[in-house]
Amino acid sequence: MTKNWSPDSWKNKPDPQRTDYPDAKALDATVERLRNYPPLVFAGEARRLKAHLAKVAAGEAFLLQGGDCAESFAEFHPNNIRDTFRVMLQMAVILTFGGVTPVVKVGRMAGQFAKPRSEAIEKQGDVTLPSYKGDIINHIDFDAKGRAPDPERMVQAYNQSAATLNLLRAFAQGGYADLHKVHQWTLNFVDKSPVGERYRDLAGRLDEALSFMGACGLTSDTVPQLRETEFFTSHEALLLPYEQALTRVDSTSGDWYDVSAHMLWIGDRTRDPAGAHVEFLRGVKNPLGLKCGPSMQTDDLIKLIDILNPANEAGRLTLIVRMGSDKVVEKLPTLLRAVKKEGRNVVWASDPMHGNTVKTASGIKTRPFDRIMSEAKSFFTVCQAEGVHPGGVHLELTGRDVTECLGGSIAISESNLGDRYDTHCDPRLNASQGIELAFLFAEFLKVQRSAAKDKLFIERSA
Repeated sequence: MTKNWSPDSWKNKPDPQRTDYPDAKALDATVERLRNYPPLVFAGEARRLKAHLAKVAAGEAFLLQGGDCAESFAEFHPNNIRDTFRVMLQMAVILTFGGVTPVVKVGRMAGQFAKPRSEAIEKQGDVTLPSYKGDIINHIDFDAKGRAPDPERMVQAYNQSAATLNLLRAFAQGGYADLHKVHQWTLNFVDKSPVGERYRDLAGRLDEALSFMGACGLTSDTVPQLRETEFFTSHEALLLPYEQALTRVDSTSGDWYDVSAHMLWIGDRTRDPAGAHVEFLRGVKNPLGLKCGPSMQTDDLIKLIDILNPANEAGRLTLIVRMGSDKVVEKLPTLLRAVKKEGRNVVWASDPMHGNTVKTASGIKTRPFDRIMSEAKSFFTVCQAEGVHPGGVHLELTGRDVTECLGGSIAISESNLGDRYDTHCDPRLNASQGIELAFLFAEFLKVQRSAAKDKLFIERSA
C-alpha cells in the first residue's frame, strides 16, 4: 500500500481546477452511487498496458495515443466511435509496417469528458457564468442552468463510457481489426485526399505480405494477432470526485486501481507536486501520463517522477511533452538530459497539439498543421540527438471529416475553417491529417531503426 495515501487524501490538497458543486449532498450521493457501479476496466488490463509501455521505454515499441479533445453527450454515436477507432488502426498499420515497430494503441476515449480551464468564469456582455468544463461537469450552452455544475452528469459520463468501451472491445476482438480488412478501414473523404493514394500503396504491399503468409499457413484463423488487436483507453484525471468513486482495491494484488480507464494523465495545469491531482494519482497502480509544458523545470520534473514512480518501474510513467513548435528545441534537451542522468525509466511522448493553438483574425481557435508537424519533427530530432527513444505521440483527432486544424495535404484554409468546426473545446486533426502525421512518424522510426542496426554492427565488428 502507498504510504499515507487513501482514495480521498487528495481532498486536503490544493486543486486549481476544483469544481464547486452548489449541492454538496447531491455530489456525495452521486459519488456513493458510482462507488457501487461495476469497473469500466480491469486491473489486469492496466497491468498489461504497463507491460507494453515498458517495451516502449526500452525502445522496442511506439505509443500511439489519440482521440477526442473532449467527448460530448450530444455527439455520442457508434459511427463516431467506429471512425476514430479505424483511423487509429490505419495510423498503427502505417507505423508498424512502415516503421517496422510494434505499436501500443491508447485512445483518448470512454472517459475524456472533463477539461481544464484557464479562467473559472466566462463573461458574455453583462452576463458572467462558470466556464464550460466538459460535459461531465456542466453544459456548453451559455445559460445559468446549464453552466451550473451537476453531479448527475457523472453518471451519464459513466454510462456513455461503458457503452463506448463495449463497442471498442467488440471492434478490437470481433474481427473488425483483421489486417485483411486494411482497405475497408479507409474513410471515403480520406480515400479522395492526397494521402489516400499513399495509404492505398502501403495497404497493397501489406496485402502481398499477408498473401505470402497465408500460403505458408499463417492466416487469421491460425494467428489471432492478425484478426485481433489490443486497444486501451485513457483520459485526464481532472474531476477527482469521479475518479475517487471509481477507485477500487484489486482482489488479485491488493493494490488500488482507478478503474475508469487503463491510463490516466495529469495536465500541465495540475502538476503541482503538492497538489490534489499528483496526490491522488500517486496512489493508484495504473500507468500514468504527465504533461510537460515549456514552464517545466528539471528539479520539478525529477520530483514529480519520484512521487509518481518511486519504484522506477518501466511503463509506469509517460512524459508527454507539449512545448510548442517554437520552444521544443530550446526546452526539451535539458529535461531529457536530467532524466537520463538520474536513470529514470520513463516513456517520452510528443503532444504537438496543445502548444500550437492560435486564434485567427476572426477569433476562431485553430492549430496550424505545419506547426504540429514542426514540433513532432523537432521532438524526434532532439530525442535522437540526446540518445533517448522518441517513444510516442499524443494527438487530439477524430475520424470525422472536420475542418478544425489549418493546412495539411487537404489544405484547410481560414476561409473554410467554419465548414465543419464541431469540437466542444480544442481543434482536432481529421483522419487525413492524422494519417499524414503517421507517415512522418514511420519515416523517423525507420531511420532510427536503421541507425540502431548500423551502431550494433559497428560495435560487434570492433
